[in-house]
Amino acid sequence: MLELRNVSAAYGNIQVLHNIDLHIKSGQIITLIGANGAGKSTTLMAISGIVPVRSGKILFQEKNINTLPPEELVAMGICQVPEGRHIFPELTVQENLDMGAFLRNDHGAVKEDLDYVFSLFPILADRRNQDGGTLSGGEQQMLAMSRALMARPRLLLLDEPSMGLAPLIIKQIFEIVKKINKDHNTTIFLVEQNANQALHIADRGYVLENGHIVISDSAENLLKNKDIQKAYLGI
Repeated sequence: MLELRNVSAAYGNIQVLHNIDLHIKSGQIITLIGANGAGKSTTLMAISGIVPVRSGKILFQEKNINTLPPEELVAMGICQVPEGRHIFPELTVQENLDMGAFLRNDHGAVKEDLDYVFSLFPILADRRNQDGGTLSGGEQQMLAMSRALMARPRLLLLDEPSMGLAPLIIKQIFEIVKKINKDHNTTIFLVEQNANQALHIADRGYVLENGHIVISDSAENLLKNKDIQKAYLGI
């Protein structure tokens, strides 16, 4: 579904990604782990068309998407839940969800997806008329994920969904990620510092260090890797 071939990206003169290669098959959960500043979020933003690609190719279903603007990528089925949530705080929960479906005109299916996200996160149904900015951090993360799901993505990019959340909420978020993948065969690319949780739900994983992919393997093998255990799992 997605392939990065020799991709480099930069902020001005500061190069962040160096010749990244990775691939994601349809229906998989793939995780990208690494330390702060390794380039994980930049990888997602390059895929989303927010950070320009300096060299290499990003292919979505074999089509080069390097130069496409973010709104076209959303219409193609690529949706990102950004780090820090970034909901619309002055809009209600319902209005935030409506924004997620902004590019759609299949109104019956939109209603089905609204029912689906409310089944995933019943608290959002209870607070659908409440301003997003008044929600707790965990509820805002639920809203950010739900807003992305309202676009009916084929590829869902999740950037640090567990950041700043209580352990019980983190557990719930990861269970929901698995459910989204299973219910609609949604392909998920998960960037996460909680490497242990991420690898336990993923099919494969990549390790990013200083803008370079240094390890690629099945999630099962990465969990057993002594270097990964020491550097990222606290074992």
